[in-house]
Amino acid sequence: MRAFDPTQLYRATVGFDRMADMLDRVMASDVQAPTYPPYNIEKVDENAYRISIAVAGFSADDLSIEVKESALLVSARREDGDDGRTFLHRGIATRAFERRFHLADHVKVTGATHADGMLHIDLVREIPEALKPRRIEIARSADKHTLVEGRPEAA
Repeated sequence: MRAFDPTQLYRATVGFDRMADMLDRVMASDVQAPTYPPYNIEKVDENAYRISIAVAGFSADDLSIEVKESALLVSARREDGDDGRTFLHRGIATRAFERRFHLADHVKVTGATHADGMLHIDLVREIPEALKPRRIEIARSADKHTLVEGRPEAA
């Protein structure tokens, strides 16, 4: 299925170019998807989500969270100071990382907490009133006359 050609999708749709671009990115980056650091994405409520990232060995000052357009960028930089310690085995990875999450339309970051080696990022989907479904009342005509060329006539 690697021979997928998105040009057919571009020609047949209007306004879905972001989705086609996202499909292109997924197909291209599927081979080298990063696995560090591990993370969970959970649905907390109907319109609330939480991303939990395992950041053992990083303090809150080492972490950075940015939102640019529709992307959430989580990165960590740690100074390589061992404080004079000698490790016999070093199994906790504290290497720098950058993890990017693409946010859907109307999803906003509401907060972040760092506790017990976990970074929790809370998200909420806020759909504007103009885009929410609304019910349209159908008016019922009391008379059964139609208007033809400016004159009412019986049906």
